[in-house]
Amino acid sequence: MATFPVINMEKLNGEERAATMDKIKDACESWGFFEVLNHGISPDFLDTVERLTKEHYKKCMEQRFKELVASKALEGLQAEVTDMDWESTFYLRHLPESNMPEIADLADEYRKVMKEFAVKLEELAGELLDLLCENLGLEKGYLKKAFYGARGPTFGTKVSNYPPCPTPDKIKGLRAHTDAGGIILLFQDPKVGGLQLLKDGEWIDVPPMRHSIVVNLGDQLEVITNGKYKSVEHRVVAQTDGARMSIASFYNPGSDAVIYPAQALLDKDVVEEKKKVYPKFVFEDYMKLYAGLKFQAKEPRFEAMKAMETTVPIATV
Repeated sequence: MATFPVINMEKLNGEERAATMDKIKDACESWGFFEVLNHGISPDFLDTVERLTKEHYKKCMEQRFKELVASKALEGLQAEVTDMDWESTFYLRHLPESNMPEIADLADEYRKVMKEFAVKLEELAGELLDLLCENLGLEKGYLKKAFYGARGPTFGTKVSNYPPCPTPDKIKGLRAHTDAGGIILLFQDPKVGGLQLLKDGEWIDVPPMRHSIVVNLGDQLEVITNGKYKSVEHRVVAQTDGARMSIASFYNPGSDAVIYPAQALLDKDVVEEKKKVYPKFVFEDYMKLYAGLKFQAKEPRFEAMKAMETTVPIATV
């Protein structure tokens, strides 16, 4: 079985840069996922994020989850549940504007740390997008510009905890799906696993690794690269032992951004006798469609957007 790709970003600064860029290229083309180490966010800071996230869950979320489990009769499941997930979540918006002041139960220290974490992750997302541009032969900054609507990109974080589950064969921590957006940066529990991706028809574990950031590509990057890079189906398998922390940050296009395959890549595809296969659409329209179809295959979503693409004006990037 192929080994899950782990990228040491320090190696981008030395003689191993070319080999490291090749590893990133292969990860984007063959996996849709990779894990980065030495990414510029300090281990001490990540330890603080982890500690405060777990404290917040214990103090503010755990009892609510227990009440939800009781109200939905999820404790002793006999049949498989396919319309719910075994997870406790809340959402933080960062761009175009933050919702953090509105979330009443965040402790001051946690609010401050998560605000700082968002700034660091936004910077890392931009750096990674430029590495993807380099590998694709696109000008530096192309992907960031492609994500810009009138108010810039959309950026937010889903903070999740997956408590121990007595019947993991009957309910998923999170059902299988691809991510709708751009590039996703995940800081996950260093010990408790559960995240899996689908590769060549098999579910493969994304290994927990202390102080790493897991990167995966969303549907919009598949469209912009005209299918050269793929968004990949993934899921969370509930565990009987241990609670798993997951902090997933989504660097997405602005709601009014027009998404379409990069012309430079289409020109290459013509040379290689490939046809343009991906549609052009406004990101917000895609998200409206995705909201009802998240846990279904992505291909019909692309086809539905293609059917709508008659009147969308193309912005130049």
